[in-house]
Amino acid sequence: MKLFEEFPPVSTQQWMDKVVADLKGADFEKKLVWKTNDGINVKPFYRAEDLEKLDYLNSLPGEFPFVRGNKKNSNEWYVRQSIVVTDLAEANKKAREVLMKGVNSLAFVFNDCKEWTVEDMAVLLEDICLEAIEVNFVSKCHACSIAEAFAAYVKKGSWDLKKVVASVEYDPFGKYALYGKFKKGQDFVIGQAAKMVQSTAELSKLRTLAVNGKNFSNAGSSIVQELGFSLAQGAEYLTVLTDQGLAVDAVAKKIKFNLAVSANYFMEIAKLRAGRMLWAQIVKAFGPECDCACKMNVHAETGSWNKTIYDPYVNMLRTQTEAMSASIGGADSITVLPFDAVYEQPTEFSERIARNQQLLLKEESHFDKIVDPAAGSYYLEELTAAVAEQAWSLFIAVQEKGGFLAALKEGFIQAGIKKMAAKRDMNVATRRENLLGTNQFPNFTEKIESGLDASVFAPQDLTVEDAEIETLKPYRGAQAFEALRYKTDEFAKTGKRPMVFMLTIGNLAMRKARAQFACNFFAVAGFDVMDNNGFKTVEEGVEAAKKAGADIIVLCSSDDEYAELAPAAFEATGDSAIFVVAGAPACTEDLKAKGIQHFISVKSNILEELKNYQSLLKI
Repeated sequence: MKLFEEFPPVSTQQWMDKVVADLKGADFEKKLVWKTNDGINVKPFYRAEDLEKLDYLNSLPGEFPFVRGNKKNSNEWYVRQSIVVTDLAEANKKAREVLMKGVNSLAFVFNDCKEWTVEDMAVLLEDICLEAIEVNFVSKCHACSIAEAFAAYVKKGSWDLKKVVASVEYDPFGKYALYGKFKKGQDFVIGQAAKMVQSTAELSKLRTLAVNGKNFSNAGSSIVQELGFSLAQGAEYLTVLTDQGLAVDAVAKKIKFNLAVSANYFMEIAKLRAGRMLWAQIVKAFGPECDCACKMNVHAETGSWNKTIYDPYVNMLRTQTEAMSASIGGADSITVLPFDAVYEQPTEFSERIARNQQLLLKEESHFDKIVDPAAGSYYLEELTAAVAEQAWSLFIAVQEKGGFLAALKEGFIQAGIKKMAAKRDMNVATRRENLLGTNQFPNFTEKIESGLDASVFAPQDLTVEDAEIETLKPYRGAQAFEALRYKTDEFAKTGKRPMVFMLTIGNLAMRKARAQFACNFFAVAGFDVMDNNGFKTVEEGVEAAKKAGADIIVLCSSDDEYAELAPAAFEATGDSAIFVVAGAPACTEDLKAKGIQHFISVKSNILEELKNYQSLLKI
């Protein structure tokens, strides 16, 4: 039944005419067009005609260029959990336990630098059916010995080699970006990579080369930068290893992309779809024998850049939408980091929640049943094309520098990420980018009593002493705010926690709104805040503030009333407390001329302002 035939079609111009009329003279571009960090203009509405210029829409799921996914019949993905290996038998015990709780992909994380043997693998993988799950190995060093030991263990058993799905994370170029130097030289790591490809050839579903694009994201890059630089790194592996005489099919099928997923829900979906399309074209340019070699295998991990120590349960909300983006975007496997992973060894509770977040998407929302669930969305298809265009431009820019390693040595990649990270830091400081519970709407009563290591507030710097290049330093966008609030918490253990008193007076709506704003503003630094219903006179309000022991008095009223009320309140306050006006009234300069120095508004750099107040309070 064609239910809408009785309605006349509405053209894009008619929609625009209506929108412009409703804007009543406001600029359409400024009011309704959102610009991403990468400069992509996101319109308020899209229509079928926007898809006419997209040339990839004729492909089906599972067909080149794989923008619609690698699979034809489902959107199935592996639910992955990481296990830190300190004792082989204990790690095996935990692995078997979590496999009974919905996980079907294990990531064994080795922090010890040692050679691994077939006997070690026998202990670690005892009673684990390798044909039923995916198994992954992450190590700081000796990845080659892990790959060889695993391959030998599999061949020694009765497994069908074509059904064993696994990966060993060997990413020498990625580590070069973090450490700044190849420990044994560039030629050595390329030789190791070639050796791993050749020695594991019989295990067709064992991937031994990793592109850790998540390192770019966790260092503050944009979504386009993460994708563009990851593609460049993958292309570098293809180049150097085919130059060694290896077939492009053999190399491409050994590469796994480990990408982070951020809070930008629709952009992340588009990133994964665009990534598959671009990687397919890159591999195709090397002349593979089979288009199957052009599939981009992606492991998606919820990023750490936007995770917080304060109000950590909010991290569960963040990782839930991120996992949704990854699944809708068609990731092959997903890790949801436990909500407490950024500041402690995850607990049994946090690991269970992280597992169940993915299981909810599968068992209750059925996200694994529909192939390419984003298909046909005018918005997402257009966004996919826009991300692909921008990422391809960045990829070409890296190639013009001589490739990934050359771009690193020149500092091109680091400079781009640092510039973007600085932009994002400023957005967080001015609350253009919100981190709920940290720089916006903090939990007023939350206090960290236990001591935290200073490292949780600082970027991760792995730079070696004789580094050849500037390195990437993963960090979290919340760290500066967390250090600020933690400083207050530590001060309050021996001193008085600052009290901020809202002197609310005058216009009811304005005083309420500004008091709420000011309470949130100062609570971000861990200050105690006291809101009030309203006072009849400034003298009454100041007297109440002094009685409450206020260290800061914030006048909350309307712009029109500030001209009279602010000077009176300032004079009544005297030296008893720091006097602040909530807002940026037209009479600001007049008030400053009368000695009032402190104003807070939505345009404030809240981070720098709060640091200043801490300094004034000698915290």
